[in-house]
Amino acid sequence: MSAGAANGGGMLSVLEIVRRSTEFLSGKGVESPRLNAELLVGHALGLPRMRLYLEFERLLTEAELERIRPLMRRRGGREPLQYILGTADFHGLKLKVDRRALIPRPETERLVERILARAPAAPGAVLDLGTGTGAIALALAAAWPQARVTAVDVSPEALALAAENAAALKLAAAVAFVHSDWFGGLPPESRYDWIVANPPYLSAEETAAAAPEVREHEPAGALTAGEGGRGALGAIIRQAKAFLAPGGTVALETGPDQHGELTATARAAGWEKVESEPDLAGRPRYLFLQ
Repeated sequence: MSAGAANGGGMLSVLEIVRRSTEFLSGKGVESPRLNAELLVGHALGLPRMRLYLEFERLLTEAELERIRPLMRRRGGREPLQYILGTADFHGLKLKVDRRALIPRPETERLVERILARAPAAPGAVLDLGTGTGAIALALAAAWPQARVTAVDVSPEALALAAENAAALKLAAAVAFVHSDWFGGLPPESRYDWIVANPPYLSAEETAAAAPEVREHEPAGALTAGEGGRGALGAIIRQAKAFLAPGGTVALETGPDQHGELTATARAAGWEKVESEPDLAGRPRYLFLQ
């Protein structure tokens, strides 16, 4: 970033560094550059965004500028804002996020909301497939304190991150983390009232066309699946019935263009009830199987 410590012989104010950072990020193609600039400047200074506004006229020291500059360079390189800040909010929880796992999306938060709306009572056992940061498992464990929640992931690094989040949120005793490629590492006699998954569902072409934040920084294995993005979802649909308790439900987040083929896959796999629900943009996003 070209923002220096001098401005006509004087020092830069908080507002001036926000303005210069906004221009820098805008030139790099970052969406919402002013918001990004404010959040990163506030992060570097240890100030929440609202407090930052109250200090716009304060002059920054060189030491403070040195904390801001590398953050702006990282964001200008299109590293995701959440990775730089180190946290993401998800269903009332503050999660640690880094390159070990996919950043939780609002679409997945909506999946949790739909699951909770559908559940007449807290279930006995829940399985979260491909837990990543632990977002779904931890949100459901917080909502259902009596449930036995199991979270699996094929990535040991992602499991470690999820366990760190569980410890930080004081939910470590509520969630069991298991290294498993979908159902492969689970005891065959395991049964769950809810099986939930937000698996990779982008095709290789969709990943290649994604924003640099996604394409270059988030783990490819958490984004892309074979069979045009349907490979992981198809495997879960075909295998889940063997692990579902009587009367249980499978809840899946999918790509909006995949619903027709995935519904056909579910019916061919013998699911009696296949329901689709839209995301907040009205696109078919979630499948519920019984």
